[in-house]
Amino acid sequence: MLHISLTAEKIAEIGGFPITNSLFTTWLVMGVLITLVFLTRSRLALVPSRFQVVMEGLVGGLYNLFESVTGERTKLYFPLVGTLFIFIIFTNWIGLLPGFGTIGFKMVQGGKEIFTPIFRSGNADLNTTFALALISVLTIQFFGIKTLGLTYFKRFLNLKSPVYFFVGILDIVSEFSKIISFAFRLFGNIFAGEVLLAVIAFLMPVIAPIPFLGLEVFVGFIQALVFSMLTAAFLSAATASGH
Repeated sequence: MLHISLTAEKIAEIGGFPITNSLFTTWLVMGVLITLVFLTRSRLALVPSRFQVVMEGLVGGLYNLFESVTGERTKLYFPLVGTLFIFIIFTNWIGLLPGFGTIGFKMVQGGKEIFTPIFRSGNADLNTTFALALISVLTIQFFGIKTLGLTYFKRFLNLKSPVYFFVGILDIVSEFSKIISFAFRLFGNIFAGEVLLAVIAFLMPVIAPIPFLGLEVFVGFIQALVFSMLTAAFLSAATASGH
């Protein structure tokens, strides 16, 4: 039977620490990316191979994309925003591979036998997207303070007039709302896509899911781009001298 769970399901336990299917998939993505990094690093040469040309082209294109937003500070911000984009897009797309949501085991909960998949996209778990949102927003505050010093806090506490004070309060609220916006936007889109694919595959399992797979590839790319580009834009705004 079709089983859809809003929360990630526990598939194992290590020393009392629960291992969910989304956490397991996130570790899998991390392993793939780390392996890819070391493989690329070991093949660097003055006369580049095809593999090196492709990797340099991808990273260089991504760098130029963010440079249009962050300008001269791109070299400082790129390790963060570039990593966010690559990690999120890999995590989104890996959930579209065959076996995700279909390979698993049956377990009994509340007297009912429920199918538990082994693999689930990391971004279909609110814990993952909330952690990414915290990393993004806290880094924005860090670079803002590092660049502007104590003057950075004038955005939030300005006693020149009641209007400036009220605007500062709104800025404080907006900083917290960024966490919610980042987390729920990414989670909502990826989880909704997985539910859509699961329902279509359950009703018409042969040909019908193919167009929706193409749509989810596009959505996965857009969500990674939106998350990383918004982080880059907020970084630029936080480190600008004139507010």
